[in-house]
Amino acid sequence: MVQPVEPSYAEANLAHVIPSAAAGLGVPGFWDLLGIGEGYRHIVILLIDGLGLHALQAQLDSAPFLASCSIRSVQAAVPTTTPTGLATLGTGLPPGGHGLVGASFLVEGHRGLLHPLNWQDSPPPIAIQPQPTLFERLVARGLTVTTVAPRAYEDSGLTRAALRGGLYRGADSVGERLAETMRSIEDSQRALTYVYWPDLDRTGHGHGVDSDHWRYELQHVDYLAERIQSMLGPDDLLLVTADHGMVDCDEDDRIDIDGISPLRHQVRLIGGEPRCRYIYTRPGHAEEVAENWRSEVGDHAWVLTRSEAVSRGFFGDLDPHMGSRIGDVIAWAKDRWSLSSAMVDDRVSRLRGQHGSLTPDEVEIPLITARGGR
Repeated sequence: MVQPVEPSYAEANLAHVIPSAAAGLGVPGFWDLLGIGEGYRHIVILLIDGLGLHALQAQLDSAPFLASCSIRSVQAAVPTTTPTGLATLGTGLPPGGHGLVGASFLVEGHRGLLHPLNWQDSPPPIAIQPQPTLFERLVARGLTVTTVAPRAYEDSGLTRAALRGGLYRGADSVGERLAETMRSIEDSQRALTYVYWPDLDRTGHGHGVDSDHWRYELQHVDYLAERIQSMLGPDDLLLVTADHGMVDCDEDDRIDIDGISPLRHQVRLIGGEPRCRYIYTRPGHAEEVAENWRSEVGDHAWVLTRSEAVSRGFFGDLDPHMGSRIGDVIAWAKDRWSLSSAMVDDRVSRLRGQHGSLTPDEVEIPLITARGGR
């Protein structure tokens, strides 16, 4: 059985990518925590949604350019999901500090679960994540910062909470992404450009990581990275990383939590996603609910109370105002299991590719470095 990866936010982590890039560009007050070097003119961070280190290593034949680069391992934030990962990247804080603690979670004063991927104006993004983003801090220090990402995400709640600051250049296709990246490189001297690519994650959700579809999409990622590297000069750097990895969960791997009545005893609400369930209990019943879940799904999930997970550092240093957003009980799926629920998230529960849990395939992500080629 695969053992859980207990994240360390003090060592090589997604939270350190932008601070290290800032140090590499010579911005005062930042440190090169990942050892990428200094003296760069322009750094491009290319974030590939859903690109786990182990999946990449298994499919390097489909990514010859990336295979030729320096590849090392860093850790994603926990839960291993896009809202948490992007907020950790964008703020440099662990989930307990920025408060975007999962795919869906409770927020005090907000009615029902907050789903960051479908979030617009309510509740106000700045109220949910009030800490200055790294982009805001870098712009205040005189650095040119540009985001190149899909047009639809520019005014989303997640972007405004986690990645606000600098110039946003909407770009949907590969060609648009490349043209806008080139524009950002040509427009400025010392600068940071952030490029986001969501399609590998979408392909993995629909078809799985171990699929021809995923391998063909990885070829697009490889092409995109190679072309960006070719635009850069010798004093520039390309960093390729991810927000999380992914595992394949087939129908036989799905546990229907709706059909197990003890799992609802003393439970107010269930959130999260199929590989990381947040269970919000009635007051005073967290330990009882945790025991019920361990009894019913303990062979297929790591079940902890919030206090246990926080004390073990899964969320990093916890802002006391953010604690209630985390489930009173958390069930992280083991191996390839999925805690599916038609009542909570029917469409998501039926996807083949899943993430959110603590396996190496989900937590370990790549940090790929390549100097400019011009």
